[in-house]
Amino acid sequence: MRPYPFTAVVGMADLRLALVLSAVAPAVGGVLVRGEKGTAKSTMVRALAGLLPDVTVVRDCRFSCDPAEPDAECPDGPHPDGATGRTRPARLVELPIGAAEDRVVGSLDLERALRDGVTDFQPGLLAAAHRGLLYVDEVNLLPDHLVDTLLDAAAMGRVTVEREGVSVTHRSRFVLIGTMNPEEGELRPQLLDRFGLTVDVAASREPAERAEVVRRRLAYEADPDGFAARYTGSEAALADEIAAARALLPSVELTDDVLVRVAEVCAAFEVDGMRADIVTARTAAAHAAWCGRTHVTTEDIRVASRLALPHRRRRNPFDAPGLDEDTLDDALGDGPEPDPDPDPDPPGGGQDDSGPGEPGSDTGNSGDADAGDAGDSGGAAGPPPPDDGEAGGGGEQRIGSGSPYRSKLFTVDGTGTGAHGRRSRATTDDGRVVGVWPGRQRPRGARPHLVATVAAAAPHQQAREHTGPGPALRAQDLRWARCEGKEGNLVLFCVDASGSMGARSRMREVKSAVLSLLLDAYQRRDKVGLVTFRDRGARPAELVLPPTASVEAAAARLEDVPTGGRTPLAEGLLRSAEVLRVEALRDPRRRPLLVVVTDGRATSGPDAVARSQQAAALLAESGVASVVVDCESGRMRLGLAARLADHLGAEHVPLGDVRADALAGEVRQRTERTERTERTERYRRAS
Repeated sequence: MRPYPFTAVVGMADLRLALVLSAVAPAVGGVLVRGEKGTAKSTMVRALAGLLPDVTVVRDCRFSCDPAEPDAECPDGPHPDGATGRTRPARLVELPIGAAEDRVVGSLDLERALRDGVTDFQPGLLAAAHRGLLYVDEVNLLPDHLVDTLLDAAAMGRVTVEREGVSVTHRSRFVLIGTMNPEEGELRPQLLDRFGLTVDVAASREPAERAEVVRRRLAYEADPDGFAARYTGSEAALADEIAAARALLPSVELTDDVLVRVAEVCAAFEVDGMRADIVTARTAAAHAAWCGRTHVTTEDIRVASRLALPHRRRRNPFDAPGLDEDTLDDALGDGPEPDPDPDPDPPGGGQDDSGPGEPGSDTGNSGDADAGDAGDSGGAAGPPPPDDGEAGGGGEQRIGSGSPYRSKLFTVDGTGTGAHGRRSRATTDDGRVVGVWPGRQRPRGARPHLVATVAAAAPHQQAREHTGPGPALRAQDLRWARCEGKEGNLVLFCVDASGSMGARSRMREVKSAVLSLLLDAYQRRDKVGLVTFRDRGARPAELVLPPTASVEAAAARLEDVPTGGRTPLAEGLLRSAEVLRVEALRDPRRRPLLVVVTDGRATSGPDAVARSQQAAALLAESGVASVVVDCESGRMRLGLAARLADHLGAEHVPLGDVRADALAGEVRQRTERTERTERTERYRRAS
């Protein structure tokens, strides 16, 4: 089926411009496309390949060397001066997120190397993408070992394979384009910074535009060739414009004044490093060439900043990407001029002449300013809400979290086989070699072990009467490296949101601790889920966030969790057990880690304590690794969370000890002092 025409896509002007600019100036560094599912991200990227100018390559070179400047280290070289060239279309190479490393960087024919003494290197996807486009769909789900490989190639412009005593290197310069859905998790900061531009896309909310999208898509599926033929003229015209802009680009002048203004913009947004300045300058030049100019204007810098800076402003995964337009205007000198002589305040304390009920009027509405503090009680401030909403299930509060911090590392015991990550020990297809697997069948992701293979074949050389170069190998001689690395886990948070957690300082510390553990999960490439429990009628325990790779979504849901009511601990544990059971069917190789955040009370319903003990025993029998974060504080402690940890077979950690640094004790003491002060103040008001 022919690709969907680029010019047939409706809307998405920013994405269209970003892709065109990356085609005009490949040195910009590619494009990251962020957006919800079903927004034609992949369609636009695949259509771009047909607009790129053709490339001239050395004939019979598998690594796409340029005849005018061949790679001296090309495995198919050396190429003589004036090597015969041929012209072919630029390639769009797709990198599947489940690809093996050998398929990405290339592989050696081990059997031929040992038998014939010949280094036969088979090029991988990075070689195929040289001088073209490398497209990664769902790039945020790419395994860490492939991310590392991609980073090396993008940074150096070369791929080097060091394996089994053989070294092969070749050029690999490509335009990197990735698409992702932020709901499924964010990118590692190092890879995020490698994308020159970023664009956020969303489906149109205009009915007429949505109808046109459906109309064109149905027409394309009914007759792909006929539909594409209708846009042949516009596609050819756009390709000619891109080629003309490429030819004009070397003539675009980046003056000192332009570079200073670019630097001022980047400094105003406090971006890290110098790559942002370089990419913004290159993008501004590309936009000027696209507009047919040889000089860069303020509008070029504005457009470049909107595309090159949003993803470089994030300090942690909970920060939303984007640019403040007022800050951009101020940095470019386009902001509103300050009033040099503001009017003095009018008599009467600064009130204007507006009548009652008109904008700006304070008269007649003196209580409105405090309405937010008074709540719904008609403006009269009532007594402060009780800290303990256990009685009657009332007293619901919404309390925000404090700042996250570096948390203690919790792991799952044993050795798993899950997805690449940075938390628990696992058997992986990379990492340090800890043994070998014999046999003809290659274990999943394993690579050949040269020394062990030769050692297995050595005793049989005389019997095999081999006379050629190298040892005589048979399939049964093959040995595969057994490697050990790290895996990502499913970290399921089960958070007590009952009234006993409602003391303002306590719940703030609880949410800060969970937020810190979420940040740790992001850095270790875990999936996360969130279950909360409090007595509120039909749903005492709720799956607030199903297991996902998006810790950003988990943090947002955590902020909205209210507190109040009795404590249905058993229901929270049983709901967590059900979530883990279902997730084990979906992803059996990913091992779970249950983090229960509670003070250990069980006060909802008859036999609440016995039912919570039974639920804990059920989880313990399933073998789920667990951690109980004890939120109980104060001088008089019941130790209920510690007992819960015993029933779960879990690690017991006081809330203050979640913090990894030496300030844990100080944090705990400060929390206790704050609670004592609040209790004293409540008693004083009550008396």
